[in-house]
Amino acid sequence: MDSNHIYLLILVTLSSALRSEGFGTFAFDIHHRYSDPVHGFLNLDGLPEKGSLDYYSAMAQRDQLIKAHRLAVTPADSTHLSFFGGNETYKLSSLGSLHYAIVTVGTPALTFLVALDTGSDLFWLPCDCTSCSRSLNSTSGKTLELNIYSPSKSSTGIPVPCNSTKCGQKRRCSVTRKACAYQEIYLSSNTSTTGILVDDVLHLATDDSQEKVVDASITLGCGIIQTGDFLVAAAPNGLFGLGMDSLSIPSILASKGLAANSFSMCFGPDGIGRMVFGDKGTSAQKTTPFNLKQSHPTYNITVTQIIVGENTTNLEFTAIFDSGTSFTYLNDPAYSVIAKGFDSQVSEPPYQPEAQFPFDYCYELSANQESINTPYLNLTMKGGDQFYVNEPIIVIPRQVRFYQLINVWKFHQGSGMC
Repeated sequence: MDSNHIYLLILVTLSSALRSEGFGTFAFDIHHRYSDPVHGFLNLDGLPEKGSLDYYSAMAQRDQLIKAHRLAVTPADSTHLSFFGGNETYKLSSLGSLHYAIVTVGTPALTFLVALDTGSDLFWLPCDCTSCSRSLNSTSGKTLELNIYSPSKSSTGIPVPCNSTKCGQKRRCSVTRKACAYQEIYLSSNTSTTGILVDDVLHLATDDSQEKVVDASITLGCGIIQTGDFLVAAAPNGLFGLGMDSLSIPSILASKGLAANSFSMCFGPDGIGRMVFGDKGTSAQKTTPFNLKQSHPTYNITVTQIIVGENTTNLEFTAIFDSGTSFTYLNDPAYSVIAKGFDSQVSEPPYQPEAQFPFDYCYELSANQESINTPYLNLTMKGGDQFYVNEPIIVIPRQVRFYQLINVWKFHQGSGMC
């Protein structure tokens, strides 16, 4: 019988919210996993068949979650915005374990599967591209053709001119296209997007019983050349930057008075989540302040204490909340405190993983053992609230035995990432 590796994944998921008074709140809704657009656009495998008992059970559960969310919203915060046509995010392991949403842009409207990235600012789409991914393959072998954006084919799409204030000092003029050019380089090796800035419409809807259509004028990147991971995974159909720069979608919505300068991201244990713009949270919500640098503001937070099972360590360090990375990266000594804290409380014998696995701690389980007792992990944040790391274990099939690995990556420079 086949057996598995078990990895201890230490992944820190934080809900981020910037607060601003004086605005209504707007939610970015995203497709639910069982809807027709998801079946048609994502062509995902293993979803409940429409009309089946599992299908209706899943829909009922989803309705209960939406109802609970709406009941929690106060009358003053009753206006929300959703992605047009659906209200969920997806964690897709086949593309790198990031979270994705289906967005609708342009006139006529086209849909795109975009990665959600709090670690960058620009929203870009593959556009009139000479180097980009044009299709995705499902695990069943089916090929899904991806939409490619083109401002010339959108009646609302207008290239940003070089003399626009949106162009800024960091960008340059594209002589051939007479438009504001951009290039974004990412941490992944040789991964970048290059193109021009374009003004167009992002189609939204209010997240209430009326579901009114809202067309928001935005600026996005027309990605002509993609390199590296963007050609095979990560963000093959675009990336939705959620940072603090003026060109990010949250900042644009706030500047136009469409939403408060805040948003929340909630990811469920099954990989399905929801994103809300203008969400200022509830009184029960745990919070921690951001460490803001005016020159380059990011979602940088401070951890003051690490609790690993029976071990409590007072240690202050900073980390960036980055939904565009799959794992948690920490510097020493924080890395060693967590990894060694787990190691000291696991009774299974150590195991040396294959060379291609970048994990420092691995353990061998008995042939019939599929789970272990692991210490819990809590992080105390600046301000005193605690954030809990849920389900830090994944199972990897192997032929002979089960194994478990502590999956925290050591980050050798700068701040850690969550």
